[in-house]
Amino acid sequence: MIQITAHMRILVAVKPADFRKGIDGLCALCRRELGSDPFGGAVFVFCNRRRTCLRILVYDGQGFWLCHKRLSSGKFRWAFAPSDSKVKSLAALELQTLLWNGDLRRIEAPPPWRPLPLP
Repeated sequence: MIQITAHMRILVAVKPADFRKGIDGLCALCRRELGSDPFGGAVFVFCNRRRTCLRILVYDGQGFWLCHKRLSSGKFRWAFAPSDSKVKSLAALELQTLLWNGDLRRIEAPPPWRPLPLP
């Protein structure tokens, strides 16, 4: 089981991914397109072209987890427009909202907590 926590780095591929790719293909996509190391502990989120499926790829120190969610009806509310950036960063709450097909544009969350620097 994967637990999404607030300290995790969550990266979303803005462009749709080819879901015929497995773990190795998505790892190559992380390196080439997103410019990130798949072994670095980040959580990578991909969506298919029709926005009916999401895939999450994460390395836990022993191996890769590949999670797949397909909606029984409707489409994910994909709030990421194609832009200059190929990757967007998400907070844990935003990923949970996305997984439950919530609207990321309407979510109201407090800013992430940051520890105060010591004098």
